[in-house]
Amino acid sequence: MVDSLARAAGPEAVTAVVNVGDDLELLGLRISPDIDTVLYSLARLLDEERGWGVRDETYSARAITERLGGETWFTLGDRDIGLHLVRTEALHRGEPLSAVTRRLARALGVGLELLPATDDEQRTFLRTDAGELDFQTWFVRRHHADRVLAVDVRGEARPAPGVLEAIRGAEHVVIAPSNPFVSIGPILAVEGVRDALAERRVAAVSPIVGGEAIRGPLGEMLEALGFERSAKGVADHYGRLIDVFVVDETDADLAPAIPGAVVAPTVMVDPGRREEVGRAVLEVLG
Repeated sequence: MVDSLARAAGPEAVTAVVNVGDDLELLGLRISPDIDTVLYSLARLLDEERGWGVRDETYSARAITERLGGETWFTLGDRDIGLHLVRTEALHRGEPLSAVTRRLARALGVGLELLPATDDEQRTFLRTDAGELDFQTWFVRRHHADRVLAVDVRGEARPAPGVLEAIRGAEHVVIAPSNPFVSIGPILAVEGVRDALAERRVAAVSPIVGGEAIRGPLGEMLEALGFERSAKGVADHYGRLIDVFVVDETDADLAPAIPGAVVAPTVMVDPGRREEVGRAVLEVLG
């Protein structure tokens, strides 16, 4: 969605506030998967087929790590490790994540403002049938196979510099079609974010199309957490937080039952469709 809006409106017109509840430390490296995916997308480095990591990646370091008995359940490619090394070293020097992210974005030629939701430690945990798991253990190590009973976002997180100002000053506030529980929820848990959104007209793009998530286990999570497995279920979860809910043309029949629903093309896995989707979303927002 960030890439889509940047292509449609120009990167200088877009500020992206990104979840850090998924962040982890592995082999001494600080990894920010959501920030990295946005960075790689905008820098045209993303492995689009997988939806994460760097394209044309190699894994020599991972092979040696595995041979030496190190943890390799979270895949780190050789090119990807370079980013984590630079970030980790900067954080160890005391540089805040927001400043590091800004510097990385500029080095990669990313023209928009990219903000972590918070510079503070914030982590997402899931209560499952198998017990309590941190997000990456549940999602990557255990292949999100455990039924989710509740989501717990931990850490007294203050907004990173510029986050609240970006929300309050934006012409349009768009919640991307990400998992509302584990990708959007941690951003909403940051101090002041909900209050800032309450003052604005907020749109959300449905992450469910035809009853299924484009990527990830959101369909199963909706059902497990008591919501309908549909675009309407996502809208019900957001409730009064949002004023406009963008549903895909596939789900046009659901629109009359969803307050504030508008219909537009939203499927943009193919990079060639992103500008079209971005323009369509901006058009329906007025």
